[in-house]
Formats: sequence, structure tokens, C-alpha cells
Amino acid sequence: MFRKFQYLLALARERHFGRAAAACNVAQPTLSNAIRQLEQDMGVPIVERGHRFLKFTPEGEKVLDCARRVHGDFESLKQDIGAPGQDLSGRLRLGVIPTALPMVAHLAAPFARRHPGIRISISSLSSRQIQSGLDNFELDAGITYLDNEPLSGVRMQPLYSERYFLLTQRSGADPGRTEFTWAEAASLPLCLLTPDMQNRRIADAAFTMAGHTVLPAVETNSIINIFTFVKNGPWSSIVPGQLLALMPLPDDLIAFPLSLPDVTYVVGIVYADRLPPVPVAQALARAAAAEKLASRIPQMVRETLAERGIAWAASVPPRMGGR
Repeated sequence: MFRKFQYLLALARERHFGRAAAACNVAQPTLSNAIRQLEQDMGVPIVERGHRFLKFTPEGEKVLDCARRVHGDFESLKQDIGAPGQDLSGRLRLGVIPTALPMVAHLAAPFARRHPGIRISISSLSSRQIQSGLDNFELDAGITYLDNEPLSGVRMQPLYSERYFLLTQRSGADPGRTEFTWAEAASLPLCLLTPDMQNRRIADAAFTMAGHTVLPAVETNSIINIFTFVKNGPWSSIVPGQLLALMPLPDDLIAFPLSLPDVTYVVGIVYADRLPPVPVAQALARAAAAEKLASRIPQMVRETLAERGIAWAASVPPRMGGR
């Protein structure tokens, strides 16, 4: 049964019988026959087929949920019991919101030193994809926003607070200027992340609090695209401070802290709140706590921005979540 569940999970990932079989290192008839046998065992159709895979039936979705739980529990059990006296082994599947990617190495490095037997797989995902991945046993942990949009069924550990800056061309900014308001930023041609990204929804909410609705000239799901568009075109953008700390600004770009409202949101580690807990996720949270990353990362960002002449905050005292 467990092998059939593995085939079913591969089919759910690939949405194609041939690719699913290849992912499982078996012939396609082997995988197809195993799923037919599973349908016979359950007494219900699991997959809708034409000449190719179409979708899972409603009954199949329930079987798929069960397969995910069984597989997740099995992987957690393997990591938990292991061989006596041995460290964790296997893989850490980590989903990370794009704006937090610059900070991942600060967490992954100490984790890898403590657990050299763990392979780390990092995927750039939206916050909603991270929640779904945890719910469906497709991720072991995530790095995402903790206090903006509700998270369900997870344990959380803060890493840092994200602050927001206007990134624009130096030639268009007054030489003596030190900050921008969100209302002023709304009047500029903007290149922003796509609406499926929570960072974009945070920016939209801040513009709304400032009394403006923004229709960006360019939308992208790539942080690199944002920097290249601002550098090479007439656009400005809204970026978090950790990106400015990672990527030195060329001489023709400048960043200003945003105020009115003054907005910060907490980014941290999340993992499923279930029993048994996922050992690699717990180990990741312990590594972050042992390294005191919740204080070290913000300090590193502030110091790096100061070295580059960028103020960490506007003159208005910060309030969490813009409240």
C-alpha cells in the first residue's frame, strides 16, 4: 500500500503518468497498474483518465490527502528514530518567500553545520504556496510572514522584522531628501511584485492607508527584475531592507525609508503543528534560536544599510503592521 501511495503522490506532483513513472524509476504500466489496484482496493475511482491524466476524482482527493499524511508521518518517523547515536539524515524541504531569500543562507549555514547529513532543498514560493505545501506534506518548513495574513496549523519562530523602502533613480530625487511617504511614492511609475506575492499585498495595503490606490506600470514575480527595471527605466519600486543589504546599489540608484504609514512585518520560520512534529523542522528552529538570528539578522541589515548611507527607518516611530 505504501508504494501505491508513493506512486499516487508522484502523479499528484507531475499531473502526467509518464513523468510520474519516471520520477519513481518505474515503467509507466507499473505505475498505472498500481493506481488501478489502489482503486480496486478502495472500491472507488481515484483518477479521471482520457488519453492522459485529467484530474483526481473527489474520492481520489480524499485518498490523496491520506497518502500525504501517511508519507509525511513515515518520513518524520524515519528522521526521529534513525540509527542510535546518529544525527538526522534525509532532506529538508524549505519554502521561502522571494523577499526572504537573501536571508536563507544565514539560517541554512548553521543548520548544515549541526546536521551535515541533511540535504537542503529550497523553493521560492508565495506565502499561500508555503501554507499549502505544509498542509499537503510537501514542505517540511517555510520562511514567510508571521503577522500579516492568518496562518493555520503551524508553529512559528520569528527571524526578523521587514521594513520597506522606495528604490528609485538618484537623478530624480532631491539631493537633500532623506525619506518618502507612501502617498508620494504612489505618484511615481512603479514596478511591483505580482499580486500573488504577500509583499505586494502589504504594499497595496500601505498605499490604501495613505489614501491611494496604485496601478503599477510593471508587475513581476522576480526580485532581480525589479532591480533591473528600476536601473534601466523610468520606474521606481518598493523593496524590503534585507534586499538592499544583500545587493549593493549602483551609483545611479538610491533608497529611501517609507513613512506615513510606517510599516513593519515579522518574517520567520513556520512548520506544521502536528504530532509527531517534523524533526528536521524542529532542528531548523533550534538552529535559528541557538544562533540568535532574531537579533543578529536585523543588526546585520541595519549596519549594512548604514555603511551604504541608507537610513534604517523614517523619522516617524515604527508601528508593527502599520497599526
